[in-house]
Amino acid sequence: APKGRLILPQVQVIRECLDKGAVVTVCQPEGLGGLDVSKFSLVVTDSQAFGEVSRHLSLQASKPRLTSFSVLFARQKGDLDEFVKGLKAIKELKDGDTVLVAEGCTHHRQCNDIGTVKIPKAIEKLSGKKLKFEFASGGGFVDFNRSGKDSASPLSGPSLIVHCGGCMLTRREMLRRIGLAKEAGVPIVNYGLLLAMANGIDVEGLKV
Repeated sequence: APKGRLILPQVQVIRECLDKGAVVTVCQPEGLGGLDVSKFSLVVTDSQAFGEVSRHLSLQASKPRLTSFSVLFARQKGDLDEFVKGLKAIKELKDGDTVLVAEGCTHHRQCNDIGTVKIPKAIEKLSGKKLKFEFASGGGFVDFNRSGKDSASPLSGPSLIVHCGGCMLTRREMLRRIGLAKEAGVPIVNYGLLLAMANGIDVEGLKV
């Protein structure tokens, strides 16, 4: 996260846990070694740290459930079933296919940015294909239509859409975007599920 602040998904998840009377412990991934994880019912990580956190938990006798902020938002604001279907479409990508990486907000791009750097690397690793990537942020998400209607945008017609958790979007807007993708016949998947899969975590068999 950017220095000096917690990102909105972290704040909202912590707030929700406190409202439910849960005890919340917060640490960096490297701080897990000093904690007795058997005391925890759930571990929530940043999706980018899935690999490191999962490896640490796998070494423990008692393994609490693991999820990420983005996966939690996939269920709260999106359609988890549809995102899991989108995962399966990754293996059907072909060389030269276009993947749209969409984010709900606009923000300053950092070095090794998740949307423009880490997500493309993860998809190419999973698919084994050389792909083209387009990027949209904020209100730049377009109405996709494979029949050619409203196809003036250069972003129309991707083979897969990868969307952020949508913490800055309403559930209504997130479902609208998923609906547009379904109407256009374009599979859509969420950042967190994709990064979990890229780190060897079984999410394709996820039961909602």
